[in-house]
Amino acid sequence: MTATAVAQSALNVLDPNSLLSHFGALGVFLVLFAETGLLIGFFLPGDSLLFTAGLLCATSATSAVHLSLVAVLPAAVAGALLGAQAGYLIGARVGPRLLDRPDRPRLQQAVTRSRGALHRYGPAKAVVLARFIPLVRTVLNPLAGTIALPVATFTLWQVVGGVLWTVGVTLAGYLLGSSVPNVDRYLLPIIAVVVALSLIPVALEVRRSRSGRDPRQSGRDPRHGRDAGHDVAVRPTPEQDAT
Repeated sequence: MTATAVAQSALNVLDPNSLLSHFGALGVFLVLFAETGLLIGFFLPGDSLLFTAGLLCATSATSAVHLSLVAVLPAAVAGALLGAQAGYLIGARVGPRLLDRPDRPRLQQAVTRSRGALHRYGPAKAVVLARFIPLVRTVLNPLAGTIALPVATFTLWQVVGGVLWTVGVTLAGYLLGSSVPNVDRYLLPIIAVVVALSLIPVALEVRRSRSGRDPRQSGRDPRHGRDAGHDVAVRPTPEQDAT
């Protein structure tokens, strides 16, 4: 095998096409589990991987890379749901020190945004919306565990969000592939555009992180999930307001 062939066949974990050509549906499961459950998943291409997987399900069976939608959808849903639940359990077990990492500014920025989402939208909506926000979907699950969000509440809404995200993005890729005649001819350009678009939210997050203030300088307690004395995960009910 020539050096060029070796380079072309080498695994690139940042390239959805490379991941899928090497691991198929198993790769979808592993990447989504790591991205949503482990704090090492910041750099993994969740959105673009799902879209590309759906796209490859629409290719012909003789294509260089062809996946089965029947295999991809369960793998995607399982990876996202099990990963989120694992992240919650890790956060609950380790506690606030898991996310109190001043030496990792990117992590701290994602923690700040996740806490802000919990405080602004409440647990249910925040857990669902986090699935569609890069970086935040990696952090919010362990954060929910560290602030002791009720496990039943977290589980219900992470399942709702996880199914909407994985099935929705995968089917979007599949429908695009099915609507383009001979989509095999245009796979590389389409995947390149998908990857480029998926990097925009990440770039915006990095820019926000560099321009934002340090969470410790904004009156926010990164260990207890409180902002100026308000619990980020609890919103008073109308009955509590009346009393």
